[in-house]
Formats: sequence, structure tokens, C-alpha cells
Amino acid sequence: MKKQIILLMAITIFGYQSLTAQQGSEQQGPPKPPSIEDRLKHLDEKLSKELTLTADQKTKVEAAYKDFFVKADKLHDKMPPPPPPPAPGNKAEMDKLSKERDENIQKILSADQFKKYAELEKTLRPKPPGNQPPPPSDKKQ
Repeated sequence: MKKQIILLMAITIFGYQSLTAQQGSEQQGPPKPPSIEDRLKHLDEKLSKELTLTADQKTKVEAAYKDFFVKADKLHDKMPPPPPPPAPGNKAEMDKLSKERDENIQKILSADQFKKYAELEKTLRPKPPGNQPPPPSDKKQ
């Protein structure tokens, strides 16, 4: 009799936990992207480790990235929600924005700094969902 009561309690507790876990996951939407300030903070941490920027360079690089993030967020707001893949036109626009950003940053940094930046910038990109490898970069420098 005691074994049956313990078994019944265990089933009840397990059932309750799984039910609340399902309800919790249904109420949550997709994760929210980090704010521009969070992205700039992350960028500052990465660049500070790898590049020796003057205060003026740091300010200008942050301004270039902030402008990029604002424009990219506006572009992403125009895109359709996930199941459909992004339209090819949006990729071209994003590539144009990235090129414009990098040209602005190249004017700010020395040749050695920009070379390090170009390698570092690849690590700053968000990881694709799942375990897929990142898409090949077709940028030529």
C-alpha cells in the first residue's frame, strides 16, 4: 500500500512538472535580439582585446557600428518573419551596409589595425541557428 501511495505521488509530481514546463514554453516567444547598447558593449570588449585604438578611433568606430546597427535593425524589421528565408534583395542591401560600414572604419584605422579588424569582424557576426556552419563569405578585399 505504501509503495502505491509513493508511486502515485511520484506520478502526480512528474505530471505536474511536465505540465508547467509545457505551459512555460508555450508562453515564451522567440528570444529577443540584444539591444544596440548590448551589441556595442560586446563589440567594445572584442575590439579592446585585439586592437589598440585611440580614444578618437574608438569613438568613431562605435559611431560607425551604431549607425550600422540602427540601419540593420530597420532593414530586419522590413523582412518577413522566419519560416520564409530572407529575400535575396535584403542580403544585397545588408552587404551594401556592411561594405559602407567597413569603408568608414578603414578611414579611421591604420592599415595594420584594419587588417586585424577584418579578421576580428568575422567573429563578431551572430552564429547561425542550430549547428550549421556559417555561410561562406563572398567578400573580397
